[in-house]
Amino acid sequence: MVSAVIYSFDNFSIDTSRRVLLKGDESITLTPRIFDTLAHLVQHHDRVVTKEELLRSIWPNVFVEENNLTQSVSTLRRILGDRKGANRFIVTVAGHGYRFAAAVKVSGAPTQASESTTTIAVLPFKPLVEKDRDAALELGMADALIMQLSALQTIVRPLTSVRRFTSLDQDAQNAGRELGVESILDGSIQRASDRIRVSARLTNGADGKTLWTGTFDEKFTDVFTVQDAISERVASALKLRLNKGGLSKRFTDSTHAYELYVQGRYHWNRLVPSEVRKGIEFYEQALEIDPEYALALTGLAVANISLTISADGPPAELFPKAKTAALKALSIDESLADAHAYLAFVKFWFDWDWPGAESELKRALVLNPNSAEAHRGYGILLSQLRHFEEAIVRGERARQLDPLALITRANEAMFLYHAGRYEEAQQRLTSTLELEPNFWVALLALGKLYAQQKKYAEAVEALTKAKQFCGGSTQPLAMLGFVHGLAGDRVQAQSVLKELQALADARYVPPYNFSIVYYGLRDYKKTFTWLSRAYDARDPLLAAFINCEPFWQPLRSDKRFLSLLQRMNLFSEDYVGDRE
Repeated sequence: MVSAVIYSFDNFSIDTSRRVLLKGDESITLTPRIFDTLAHLVQHHDRVVTKEELLRSIWPNVFVEENNLTQSVSTLRRILGDRKGANRFIVTVAGHGYRFAAAVKVSGAPTQASESTTTIAVLPFKPLVEKDRDAALELGMADALIMQLSALQTIVRPLTSVRRFTSLDQDAQNAGRELGVESILDGSIQRASDRIRVSARLTNGADGKTLWTGTFDEKFTDVFTVQDAISERVASALKLRLNKGGLSKRFTDSTHAYELYVQGRYHWNRLVPSEVRKGIEFYEQALEIDPEYALALTGLAVANISLTISADGPPAELFPKAKTAALKALSIDESLADAHAYLAFVKFWFDWDWPGAESELKRALVLNPNSAEAHRGYGILLSQLRHFEEAIVRGERARQLDPLALITRANEAMFLYHAGRYEEAQQRLTSTLELEPNFWVALLALGKLYAQQKKYAEAVEALTKAKQFCGGSTQPLAMLGFVHGLAGDRVQAQSVLKELQALADARYVPPYNFSIVYYGLRDYKKTFTWLSRAYDARDPLLAAFINCEPFWQPLRSDKRFLSLLQRMNLFSEDYVGDRE
């Protein structure tokens, strides 16, 4: 037991021993720099703290620009709920520094060591012999158990992190070490005619000791009963607290609908546009059998969203489908955290309803504080709104919860890139590409990073590879045109425009992608023409990047750019004129 100093103000408190900010009973995640800035101001609430003092205290022995401090204070004001001009908590004293304005109560309190949380990975179940493989069923059993165990007092690695461990000779202990968990659940699964045989084993991640084993031989129609039994035995072995009714929830009574849903998840998880479309077909077939199958509706929502942002899917067609599916899923079961998160994606990429998106993400995190998807989505929203430090916190938490998910790692790198922290962004991207050298989203991000650093040859190399493995997205192609334009190679940039136009003659191509090529060519009139078309099309790439992408910074003083942001319910603080 450690004696801690508690600083209380308004409905907030700071526990200096645990380095945590609390709002009532809610813990608010802060980066170390942001926490240290707040703590220093609160601890010296009886006087004005100079900027020089804060810089020395928060960044000792490191040269940083004053803008870093300004951004930290701005982030703190937002976290504390200070409205512009109100300054209930942090007051700027012109020419001097800052003063913490709220009344502060100081008290000592015993702080218990933080309660440890059990972490567990459920590996894909495997057949006993290669010829009996049913990849969808193997992943489906793991996926179902992941969802059930997430209802316990534990952190369960999502399917996006464990799906790579499908080899028949996969060592469970090695997988557990890669995933950073204390316990591993794996096993075998066989299906013959109308029967299913499942053997499961729970082991300790540290020493490989078997904690529980069980074998189930049932009719396939009793697959849900098998899943319930395994989850209950795991909970008992790990002494986890069951949430009332948490394991007994059945999303469908139809094993046929369940089989189709499992097939949908399997194909969607392969993250290739053609496979995602197959996933949608299976989800739709599952819903024909059981229209109230909330998990299939949630899968349908995210599959349609993923096609718009990564496969040039027409937003006017796909986002309404995604929204309808997510809303229906929530009307059936409001407690589905991921359905709230995916509804948020629709709201910030298509509706441009930024407060509504934040509300959905907050609800998702109330329902499941360990939802990697909700933390990732929140990070994307915050980055789009230029709250970069907060986005980085969310991205880091998403990676901790889902450490081997490629898109989660790439998103975290993008948040760092948007914040201008290029070296850290490159480190994250390098580690992601070590896991999967051909992951096109990370290659695309690396190309953007190199372009921003004027390393045009390196950018072209990364983007060319991204184009090769993207599965049909025109984002890498457009970025190649942008980089060629920046590098002064107008012939290559014009060639990209011709290729984009040829594709657009046959199918939908996001207008945003034309805009960035013209921007690279410094043709600002056509840049804004295509940005306007992107606005009319509700192009999700426009919402995703226009406010946070560093290469747009030179245009943030242009009145046309300001007008675009305002029409999207965004705002630029940088307006001073326009650019011809």
